[in-house]
Amino acid sequence: MKTDFKFSNLLGTVYRKGNLLFTPDGNSLLSPVGNRVTVFDLVQNTTYTLPFAHRTNIDRLDLSPKGNLLLTVDQNGRAILSIFHRRLAIYHFSFKSPVTALKFSPSGRHFAVGVGRRLQIWQTPSVPGTDSNGEVEFAPFVLHRDLAAHFDVIQNIEWSSDSRFILTSSKDLTARVWSVDPEEGFEPTTLAGHRQGVKAAFFSADQESIYTISQDGALFRWEYVAKTDPDTMEEIADARWRIVKKDFFMQNDARVNCAAFHAKTNLLVVGFSNGLFGLYDLPDFNMIHLLSMSQSNIDFVTINTSGEWLAFGSSKHGQLLVWEWQSESYILKQQGHLDSLNSLVYSPDGQKIITTSDDGKVKVWDVKSGFCIVTFTEHTSGVTACEFSKKGNVLFTASLDGSVRAWDLIRYRNFRTFTAPSRLSFSSLAVDPSGEVVCAGSPDSFDIHVWSVQTGQLLDLLTGHEGPVSSLAFASDGDHLVSGSWDRTVRIWSIFGRSQTSEPLQLLSDVLSVAFRPDGKQIAASTLDGQLSFWSVSDAVQEANIDGRRDVSGGRKISDRRTAANAAGTKSFNRITYSADGSCLLAGGNSKFICLYDVGSGSLVKKYTVSVNTSLDGTQEVLNSKDMTEAGPRGMIDETGEASDIEDRIDRTLPGAKRGDAGARTTRPEVRVTSVAFSPTGRAFCAASTEGLLVYSLDTEIVFDPFDLDIDITTSNILATLEAAKKASTSGTADDDDASYLKALIMAFRLNEARLIRVVYEAIPAGDIPHVVRSVPTVYLPRFLRFVAHAADETPHLEFNLLWIESLLSAHGRYFKDNSGTLAPELRAVQRAIDDIHANLKKLTDENRYTLQYLLSKPIMPSKGINGAAAQEPGINLALQNATDEVVSDAADEANEDEWMGLE
Repeated sequence: MKTDFKFSNLLGTVYRKGNLLFTPDGNSLLSPVGNRVTVFDLVQNTTYTLPFAHRTNIDRLDLSPKGNLLLTVDQNGRAILSIFHRRLAIYHFSFKSPVTALKFSPSGRHFAVGVGRRLQIWQTPSVPGTDSNGEVEFAPFVLHRDLAAHFDVIQNIEWSSDSRFILTSSKDLTARVWSVDPEEGFEPTTLAGHRQGVKAAFFSADQESIYTISQDGALFRWEYVAKTDPDTMEEIADARWRIVKKDFFMQNDARVNCAAFHAKTNLLVVGFSNGLFGLYDLPDFNMIHLLSMSQSNIDFVTINTSGEWLAFGSSKHGQLLVWEWQSESYILKQQGHLDSLNSLVYSPDGQKIITTSDDGKVKVWDVKSGFCIVTFTEHTSGVTACEFSKKGNVLFTASLDGSVRAWDLIRYRNFRTFTAPSRLSFSSLAVDPSGEVVCAGSPDSFDIHVWSVQTGQLLDLLTGHEGPVSSLAFASDGDHLVSGSWDRTVRIWSIFGRSQTSEPLQLLSDVLSVAFRPDGKQIAASTLDGQLSFWSVSDAVQEANIDGRRDVSGGRKISDRRTAANAAGTKSFNRITYSADGSCLLAGGNSKFICLYDVGSGSLVKKYTVSVNTSLDGTQEVLNSKDMTEAGPRGMIDETGEASDIEDRIDRTLPGAKRGDAGARTTRPEVRVTSVAFSPTGRAFCAASTEGLLVYSLDTEIVFDPFDLDIDITTSNILATLEAAKKASTSGTADDDDASYLKALIMAFRLNEARLIRVVYEAIPAGDIPHVVRSVPTVYLPRFLRFVAHAADETPHLEFNLLWIESLLSAHGRYFKDNSGTLAPELRAVQRAIDDIHANLKKLTDENRYTLQYLLSKPIMPSKGINGAAAQEPGINLALQNATDEVVSDAADEANEDEWMGLE
C-alpha cells in the first residue's frame, strides 16, 4: 500500500477571519481559513487549499495586479510570499508588528502595508526567473518609505489609479493622502471631520473626489476646491480638500463594519454589524438594495473587477457568500460547521464525505468540487456518529437528542427516525451491510439498541456491558457485531444467530474505538491508555499489541505543568480505521498527530501533523516562558476589557448559553482529531480536526513529481518537438510524424506537468490517436489512463476524449485486464467519466424530446400568402413530427439497452 499521502484540501471551513480577495480575472475568490488560504473557483465550481501554512491565523492577504504573486500576513506580522498559480511559497518575512492593512499598487511596482499607525511602502519582489539580468535577489523585500502621521491604527489602504498617491483611513477619526515619492508642490493631506473611526476611504474614477466612511455610518464626499463667499461668489481661501456633501446610512444602532467601492461604476457596498448590507449609487447616494446576509456581523466585503459579483464574509457563523447584485442571485453560498466535528464517513463510491458536528448539522461535501451540497438540520442536538448503507443511498446518523435518523441521499430527506423506549442520547452507530438493521449505543444506558430499517421498530436490546458503549462496528459479511465499552471489554455479537450472548474480551483500559478488518477476520481496539490491540474473531485470541503512547504524544497546552514528552500518558487514539486492503491502520486522537501503522509488523509507517497553527492549543512542543505571568498563562487571560472601542469592551455573553448571540465562546480551541476515514479507492483519507476536514491524497497534480526525468526534458524542448510534429504532419514530407507526436507526449509525461500534458494531448490530430496509443510504453499507461479520465471529466472535448479512451482500451485491453488489481482506481475513474458522459447525453436528449413535443402540441398559426389568403405550412409541422419521431425512437432504443457494466 502506498503511504506517500500529502495534504490536498481543507473542507468544512470556508471563512475564519481576515479579508476576502478576488483574482484579477474575477473568476476565483481567495478566503483565509485559519492559517491557510482556500481558493474558490467560481467558474469551474471547484475549490482547493494552498499547501503552505502560517504559524498563526491569517489576517491580511493580497494579490499583485498580474495575479502571479500572493502575499499573506498572519496576526503576528509574519508574511509568506508565494507564486499563486504554482502554489509555491518562495520567501518568508516578518513585519515585526501586526499588519492591519495591505494593498498592492495598480502598477504592481509597490505594495503598502499598515503596521499599526505607520504606513510602510515596499518594493514588490520580482518573480524568480523573470529578471531580465537573470540575477537572484538577495533581499526580495526592500523598504521604499516609512511614514508616520496617524495617531491610531490604520484600517484601510487605497491606491490612486496612477499609483502615485495612497489614501489611508484610521481609527484616529481621519483619512490621509500620501504620495509614493516626494512630489513638487504636494504635502500629505489630512481629511478630518468624522466623529468616529474612519473605516474606509476611496478615490473616485477621475480622482477628483474622495469618499470617506466612518464607523457611525457617515459618508463624506471631498473635493479639491477653494472656499467662496456665498454673497459675492469670490474665493476667500486657498484651494484644498473640503467636504462638499454629507450623507448618512441611518441604520439605528448598527455600526459600519466594512465597505467596498467600485470606481468604474460608482457602486458602493457597505456591511453593517446587524447583518445587513446596502448597495448605493454615488455620488447621488441612491440606495439600490438593502438586504440581510445573516444575524451576525459582516466582517468583510469586496467587489470583483467587473463590478458584478460581491463577496461577503462573516466569521462568527463561518459564512461566505458571492452575490450577483444585478440578477439578485447567489453565485456561491457556503457555511462551515459552527462547532467541532464529531465524525465523518465516505460514501461507498468515494464521491461524497459526510460530516457531523456538535452544532446539530449534518453536511454532505462533494470530494471533487470541495463544496457542501446539502445540509440537514433536523437534529436538535450534537450529532455524534454517521454511517452509510452498503449501496450508498441511505445515510444513518446518531445524535444526543435521542434519535437515530435515516436520510435518503437521492431526494435529500429524512425518511425514518428511530428512538428508544426511554429518553436516551446516542453516541455510537453501526449499520448492517445489507442495510436492514441499525444498531446504536448510548452513554446513558449500557444496552445496544437494534432497530429494523424497514419498519422502524425496536427489534432487540443487547445487554451485557457494564459501562457506556463507546463504539460499534459490523463485519463486512454482516454476521458479527463488535462493541467497545468503558467497562474495559470488547464484545462480539452474532445478532442474526439463535444465541445472542457474547464472551467479553478483557482489556486493561476503557475502550474508545473498535474496527473490523475488511475481511472480517480481525478486530482492532483502541484504549484510553494509548494501546492498540488486535484480536482474532474466530478464536477470540489477541494476535498483536501496539503501544502508541509515544507516537500520539506531542504538543503542549498552555496550561500544562509538564512537558509534551512527559504528558504522553494523557494521549490516546479516539478513532481507528483499517485501509481498504487491511494491511494498514489509521489512528487519530487528542493530539496533533495522525499515525499510520502496518498491521503485520506493528510498526509505525508514517506520522502526519494536523496543524502547526499556534493559535490552537496543543500545537507547540515548548512554551515560551515570557508568556507566563503572575496571573497564569497569557493565553488564558481575557484581554477584551482593554479594547479601545466601547462596543468591544462590553461583554454581552451569558454563562452556559448555547444558542443565539449570547452564546459566544472565548475559550481557546484545542487541536485534536475526532475521526479518520479512508477513501474506498485507498488513494486518500480524511481527518476531522479542529481546523476542519483535512483531505490527504496521493493525487496531487500541482506538485512537481517528474517520472524518469532527463536533463533534456524541458518545457521548451517539449514544445519544439510538438511544433516539429505539427509541421511534418501538415507538409506530409516526413514519415515519423506519429513518432514525433508520441515523443512529445512521452516527454510531457516524464516532466509530469498537467498543463503541458494537456497542451500536447489536445494538439494531436484525431486521426493519429490510434497510432500514438498503440506505441505508448506500458510503464506510462497508468498515468496516461488517469490523465485521460480527468480530461474526459473536465474538458469539453467530448468525442476527442472518447476516441482516446476507445483507442486505449482497444490497444491495451489485455494489459489492463491482467493488471486490474493495481489499476483499479484508474479504471474506476474512466468508468465514472463515461457514466457522466452517458448521463449528460441522456439528459440532453430528454430535454430536446420534451421541447419538440411541446412545440408539436401548440397549434401552428396560419400565415397569409401573397394575395392575403391564409395558407397552411404543412412542411414545418411534418419536419417537426419527423424530428420528434427520430428523437423518441433513439431514446427508446437507448432505454432498452442494458446498463453499461464497466470494465471486466
